[in-house]
Amino acid sequence: MSVWFVTGASRGFGAEIVETALAAGHQVVATARGAEQITERFGQERENLLAVSLDVSDEAQAQAAADAAVGRFGRIDVLVNNAGRGLLGAVEEAGDAEVRAVYETNVFGLLNVTRAVAPLLRAQRSGHIVNLSSVGGFVGSPGWGIYASTKFAVEGFSEALATELEPLGVGVTLIEPGYFRTDFLDSSSLHTVAASIDDYADGPAGQMRLTAEQVNHGQPGDPAKAARVIVETIDSGKAPLRLQLGADCVAGVEHKLAFVRQELDTWREVAVSTGFDQSAA
Repeated sequence: MSVWFVTGASRGFGAEIVETALAAGHQVVATARGAEQITERFGQERENLLAVSLDVSDEAQAQAAADAAVGRFGRIDVLVNNAGRGLLGAVEEAGDAEVRAVYETNVFGLLNVTRAVAPLLRAQRSGHIVNLSSVGGFVGSPGWGIYASTKFAVEGFSEALATELEPLGVGVTLIEPGYFRTDFLDSSSLHTVAASIDDYADGPAGQMRLTAEQVNHGQPGDPAKAARVIVETIDSGKAPLRLQLGADCVAGVEHKLAFVRQELDTWREVAVSTGFDQSAA
């Protein structure tokens, strides 16, 4: 039995992971902006479930939530950084405040919680950090540029974090879901830029707005299955650095890898030509 700490746990992937972890016999600290959102979703607190209020953008709240977890269960074994915010619109259309709001949750908020929990895992010389990324953290798509940039950031520091924590017995895994049938495309999670630019309306970014509306609640991925895979993979003790979820994600990653390989091969001679001429050294 492990102690799981899950952010953004009142709905979507977070709620499914909480359900699955509880069913697997784990103790769970489930957090949301308001603890009442957790009790509304899961009922009154149980012996193996602690509901905690947490706005991940508040560093003091993150530390208080970690302290509450230890006070109740004595430790944390698995941190799941799931809380997130979306923004749909062309990169140029996104205003400064809109961009910063996405970064506050997806990047700075994730770092707040990680800084609060990582010392506990280091002290134990065991544990695992699970960061919810996205296929958009590996493949940039029109209309999702700002959102993808936050996930690219998470991917970058998670790679580094994995190498830093591995000698201390702590693992790190990035989860890269494709389109799953959660409420991510609802207005409660996804924000659309306030100011649109006509030049983008008929292009890929404008078309993505229509696509998002059309696929909402018709996405091919099953979040309950994804949650089972995540919990079982972490429980196995053999979790990879990256775990792609969904056939659409696998296809997107394969296409990106092939594109990068083709472009690297095409420009290889130019790339390697930039070193000092050894004969002149």
